[in-house]
Amino acid sequence: MKNERKTEIKVGITVVFGLIILLWIFGWAKNFSLSSNSFIIKVKFDNVSGLEVGDQVTVNGMRKGFVQDMEVGPNNVLVELSIEKDIVLKEDATFAVSMLDLMGGKKVEVFPGKSEKDFDKTKIAQGTFYSDIPSAMSLFGSVQDDLVTVLKDVKISLSSLNKIVSDDKFNEDLKKSLSNLVLLTDKINAMLNENRNEIKTLTANAVELSEKTNKLLTDNADNINILFSDLKSLVKKSDELLTDLNTLTSETINQQNNIGKLLYDKEIFKKLNTTLERIDELTSILIDQLKNEGINVDANIF
Repeated sequence: MKNERKTEIKVGITVVFGLIILLWIFGWAKNFSLSSNSFIIKVKFDNVSGLEVGDQVTVNGMRKGFVQDMEVGPNNVLVELSIEKDIVLKEDATFAVSMLDLMGGKKVEVFPGKSEKDFDKTKIAQGTFYSDIPSAMSLFGSVQDDLVTVLKDVKISLSSLNKIVSDDKFNEDLKKSLSNLVLLTDKINAMLNENRNEIKTLTANAVELSEKTNKLLTDNADNINILFSDLKSLVKKSDELLTDLNTLTSETINQQNNIGKLLYDKEIFKKLNTTLERIDELTSILIDQLKNEGINVDANIF
């Protein structure tokens, strides 16, 4: 009887111990703890791409928490992260969903930041999503049709290029062009060799001319400045003279001065014409008298 009770006790202890180990393994896998040694951070992600509750939260690559809860919104996903209390987050801390391994698992990578101010844990942070292999394959699928079209165009271009290269006439013309280019290069080299001394002399003369011109300008800088100043003054005076002439012409045409009045006044012109006619008549009388009996003067002096 005692042996049976001992056996039952041993079995009970074993079962309880096994349950404790099972609960401990389950709690470790699900990041469950009886003590509160972590804090909660809420982060919004535009895309989580397979992230699940219980996935790892790593800080600089080291596991320091887990995903506690997720809530789907209209345009984003609100994720609650449970992070151990020994982690100090700064104001410029960043959060990113990335690939855990090649098998497709996900994790949230946290970079604590380097700012002097601490992170405000009451605010909702904005996270980013790092593209993984499935995302890259999805992107590749979206451009698959364009890639096929590009490959077809490349194939057509290579086929056309192959036809051109395999054309005997094209190859012959290409060889002639290369031969002519080599011949032209040889002639240019020969010409340069033959005229090397002349080219050196020409270059030296050009350098000497430049130096003399520079020296001439340097030595006569003051005179040149005076000349330009005089030219500027002359141009200014010429402009003033032209302005005065234009003004005089305009006043003359509009009869605003004596010259204009004399030239354009009909009465004065008429009187002047009459005076000239009388002078002409008087001149005719004097000439007739001089030809006949002289000038007859009938005057009373007293």
